Amino acid sequence: MTGDSFGFQFENTYTTLPSGFFTEVAINPVANPEIVIFNRSLAQQLGLDADALLAKGASVLAGNEKLEGAAQLAQAYAGHQFGHFNMLGDGRAVLLGEHLTRNEERFDIQLKGAGRTVYSRRGDGRAALGPMLREFIISEAMHALNIPTTRSLAVTSTGELIYREQALEGAVLTRIAQSHLRVGTFQYAANFAEKEDLRALAHYAIERHNPNIMQAENRYLALLEHVLEKQAALIAKWQSVGFIHGVMNTDNMTISGETIDYGPCAFMDVFDPTTVYSSIDTQGRYAYGNQPNMALWDLTRFAESLLPILHDNLEEAIALAQPVVETFPSMFEANYFSEMGKKLGLLSIEAQDEKLILQLLDYMQRFEADFTNTFRALSEGAKPSEPLFQSTEFKEWEQKWLARLESQGTTIAEARDFMKTVNPAVIPRNHVVEQAINEFVEGEPALYLELLQVVTNPYAHADSKFSEPPTDDAPPFVSYCGT
Repeated sequence: MTGDSFGFQFENTYTTLPSGFFTEVAINPVANPEIVIFNRSLAQQLGLDADALLAKGASVLAGNEKLEGAAQLAQAYAGHQFGHFNMLGDGRAVLLGEHLTRNEERFDIQLKGAGRTVYSRRGDGRAALGPMLREFIISEAMHALNIPTTRSLAVTSTGELIYREQALEGAVLTRIAQSHLRVGTFQYAANFAEKEDLRALAHYAIERHNPNIMQAENRYLALLEHVLEKQAALIAKWQSVGFIHGVMNTDNMTISGETIDYGPCAFMDVFDPTTVYSSIDTQGRYAYGNQPNMALWDLTRFAESLLPILHDNLEEAIALAQPVVETFPSMFEANYFSEMGKKLGLLSIEAQDEKLILQLLDYMQRFEADFTNTFRALSEGAKPSEPLFQSTEFKEWEQKWLARLESQGTTIAEARDFMKTVNPAVIPRNHVVEQAINEFVEGEPALYLELLQVVTNPYAHADSKFSEPPTDDAPPFVSYCGT
C-alpha cells in the first residue's frame, strides 16, 4: 500500500451490497509500469495531484500498489450478448472504489486490464496498449461532444507482452464513471440472487443516481422511468453525431446513462443507416439505424429484471412496467428530433420539422454524403462540390430550410453561429484514429497527441487531414472487440 494518496478520497459504498455482487481481487503486479498518456485536465477536475501522479503514480495506475482507502473489487453482472444470456462479471477490471471530489461528486475509479479475476474464465485479465489508447481518445472525444460517457484518466503500459493472435504490448486504462452499474447488474440479481438482494441493488442505484426517487409511490417503477429517460437522451445524442457503439449488449448499458465500453465502436463517414463496423456483428444487429430499437430491447430486459420487486403479483408487475417501457419510442423520438433540429439551427421542433430533417437525411443517403461534413457545411454556409450540394433536390430542400429559419425570428447568420456550436468540424475519423494508434504503439506518439488535441476541441476549425473522410480506394474500416 502506498502512503501517497495523490489526492484520492475513497469511499467503498459498493461493498455495502450483498457479497454476491462482487469479489475481492488480489494485487496482480506488472513488470515495469509507465504512464504513456495522462489526462491532466480530468485529474484537476477530480481534485487530484496531477504532477505527483505523473511523477510517482504509475505503480498505482497499473495496479501494482493499493491506495489508502481503496478496495480491490471485481463486480458481478450478467447480460445478453447478441441476444444470448450469459453470466459475466469484471474479467479484467478492478474497481478501486469511489473517489469523492471537493464538491462531493462521486466517481468510480476502475483499472481496466489489471489482471485475472474470478470472472475471467479462460482469459488472462490483461489488455493491449492499442485498444486502451483507443478507449482513451474516443471517450474523451465523446465528452467533448457533450455526450455522457465514462472517461479516461490514464493509460499505463505494463512492460509485459500479452498474447492474442500475436504478441502485444500490455497496458492498463484508468477509467472514471458515475458508476459501473449496468442493466446486466440487475439481470444478475434477478437471475442469480435473492429478491431482497435485487431490492438492495435497486435502493443502491437510486441513492447513487437519483435519491429523490426514494420518495416516489413506487420507487422501482420510478427507477425504470429514470433509466429510460437517460438512455433515450443518450442514444439520441449518439445518432446526432453518427456514433455507432457496435456492441449494445445489456452489460454495456449503464444505469447512469453514460456511454461505456469502447470496443468495436466507430463514427460513421457516409450517411447510411445500415452501417456496421464491428467484425462480429454479421447480421447488423447493432447497425447505426438499429441502435434505438436495440436500446428498447435492452431496456425491456431491465424492466423484466425489476418485475419481482415492482409487485408481488407477476401479472400486476407486468401491467405496471409495460406502459412505462412503451413510452421509450416516443421519448427517444422527442430527444432525437430535438438534437437533429439543433443541428439545423432550429430552436424548437414544430410538426413540419420532422419531415424537413428526414428529407435531408434521405438525400444524404441517396447522394452518399458524409454525415459530419454535411452538417458542418450547412453551419458555415459552404457549398462543397459534392453531388448532394449540387443536386436539384438539395437546392429545393435548402429553400424550405432557410424559410423555416426565418420563420423562427432568427437571422441566417445567427442560426449558423449557433449551428457551429453543435455541429463538430471534426470527429475521431476511424482511419485517422487507427493510424495514430498504430504509430503510437510503434513509438511515434506525435499524431495521436495532435489528434487528441483536435477531437477534444471538436467545434474549432481543424486541419483538413482530420476532417476529410477516407479516400474511395481505402479498405472498409472494421473494428474488433479488443478493449
